[in-house]
Amino acid sequence: MRVLVTGAGGMLGQDVVALFRERGHEVTAATRADLDVLDPRALAELVPGHDTVINCAAYTAVDAAETDPEAAADLNAVAPGYIGAACAKAGTRLVQVSTDYVFAGDATEPYAEDAPVAPKSVYGRTKADGERTARRACPDTLVLRTAWLYGAGGPCFPKTILKLARERGAVSVVDDQIGQPTWTVDVARVIADLLDVGAPAGTYHATSSGSTSWYGFTREVVGSAGLDRDVVSATTSAAFVRPAPRPAWSVLGHDALEAVGVTPIGPWSARWRAASSTVLGP
Repeated sequence: MRVLVTGAGGMLGQDVVALFRERGHEVTAATRADLDVLDPRALAELVPGHDTVINCAAYTAVDAAETDPEAAADLNAVAPGYIGAACAKAGTRLVQVSTDYVFAGDATEPYAEDAPVAPKSVYGRTKADGERTARRACPDTLVLRTAWLYGAGGPCFPKTILKLARERGAVSVVDDQIGQPTWTVDVARVIADLLDVGAPAGTYHATSSGSTSWYGFTREVVGSAGLDRDVVSATTSAAFVRPAPRPAWSVLGHDALEAVGVTPIGPWSARWRAASSTVLGP
């Protein structure tokens, strides 16, 4: 399979490129410097000859998006449409990476793949728009939603919170936002498996199984680094206000993966134990 990965320099993109190459696929790794995803002409030149495009390019600065909605919309909503159009013309499949932020975050059960989207932030709205523009331009699109990502190839919550815990000796973390910490290596595996089984166009969720709060995750992070878990204390979202609202509930269901024969990602705690040394380093 010939695969084009856009956003290949990002945390997820790096692991997607690495895994597909490990599986013997021919990969074109396009970083921001290599490809302007807002240039239809450049896309029209690069996409043909590839069997699949995996779009990992995105505006992910959630808080900054609140004051720069145009930049967020360009990368998250406009670009997927351009990429999709190039894919449709070339007969190429598209994997559009999306997010839990497309949901309101007010559920009490895992969000199904066909649950109504109701984003509360600029970031969430632009990503929901990107799902629609990608599908509209390219019917053969797999929308892959993920959440609470961490990985070795970029800044992420575990690295940041561990640094703070070591510097300050204590950290306070919200315990009223619930989600599924997810390793980018596992997301890459799900994408590859979906393509290997020829999954039909549609929406799929690639998050770890189970759930925890940021507080619970932080205790596992500091513990894996040899610190006392009790250096972590719990706080609330009301006490830690951010420019962009965070979903209180970011737990996604995995029925669509199972329906096509793809194994969902394992429990978040077990996957963190497997990932921690790679993500945090020595």
